[in-house]
Amino acid sequence: MYVKHYKLTGRPFQLTPDPRFYFESATHRKAMSYLGYGLAQGEGFIVITGDIGAGKTTLVAHLMATIDPKRLAAVKIAASEMDGDTALRLAAHAFGIETDGVDKAQVLSRLEAFMHQQARAGRRSLLIIDEAQTLGFDALEAMRMLSNFQLGGQSLVQIFLLGQPEFREAVAGSPELEQLRQRVIASHHLEPMLPHEVQPYVEHRLKLVGWTGNPRFDPDALERLADVSRGVPRVLNTLAQNAMQLAADQDKDAIDLAIVEAACEARETVLAASPPSAEAPAVKVSAEEHRQSIRAAVHSLRAAAGEARAAEMPSEDGDDRLAAIEARLARLEGRMDEHDEMLERILAKMIALVEDDEDGADIAPCAA
Repeated sequence: MYVKHYKLTGRPFQLTPDPRFYFESATHRKAMSYLGYGLAQGEGFIVITGDIGAGKTTLVAHLMATIDPKRLAAVKIAASEMDGDTALRLAAHAFGIETDGVDKAQVLSRLEAFMHQQARAGRRSLLIIDEAQTLGFDALEAMRMLSNFQLGGQSLVQIFLLGQPEFREAVAGSPELEQLRQRVIASHHLEPMLPHEVQPYVEHRLKLVGWTGNPRFDPDALERLADVSRGVPRVLNTLAQNAMQLAADQDKDAIDLAIVEAACEARETVLAASPPSAEAPAVKVSAEEHRQSIRAAVHSLRAAAGEARAAEMPSEDGDDRLAAIEARLARLEGRMDEHDEMLERILAKMIALVEDDEDGADIAPCAA
């Protein structure tokens, strides 16, 4: 595993959002300023949108880590397709309010009582809703009803809505959401990182796990990572993590362009394992098909690593060269066995990324 090989204290490019790894790119800095403005206002809705993998969840995790619990009772929920009653119950549950056996009106009453109690204790209530694009009109109307709660002319709750770009478009263009739209006090769309931000981003995450320069990322490798990922953090993390694994397998102290290209090709192998169908809805693959896709991608990674190493060999006679390549591949496969478990975890996450990509992520192909 590359973490052990490079003597790191953890995985710098894990896909699971972690506020420790928050990187303040220009667009994230602006988003945080809007969120801070919203908290200072103490009322209304703040809308933050971004494409899949843009860092919305990490942004929220960072915000949650900076909130003073003595001043704010803050909770976060992940939305899904649900009606207003379910949305209210989910919010109540997040605040620790029991809702079993009561109707919608009673749920609203309990939420209001809770928020009054928090206000008397000197705390405002903050509800953060992720994946807001999945909320229908009924659920959004229920959230608007929550925003009506007041005490002494002061709002009792603020609501931050985070979603994909289509949510912002829906709020802006739907006549049914006019009342909610009037209560949006700020909105921001998270853009991809700029090309010059990729190197600081990569080094920021590496330093948080004890990196001291080994392995180094060559300038052309970083440029290629920026180009292929288009500045989308999740895609960049996937490619950088796979590149580090390939470099560790080859015992290299530098990640060059060839390694990044191999990592890119391995990712496309996984993407190709589940091609979208234009004629039929996507269906859940069986466990055996899933395992076969992972095995195929593992073999691709092995082949890519072997080819990269073979490319460094001096020119030899055909038979000697073939024998040398086979010997190197045999040694490489022996070393790869101990990495299979880790690779399968990576690739399982990459397959989950495929599902996200099929939802509309616009990622550059590896081809030059």
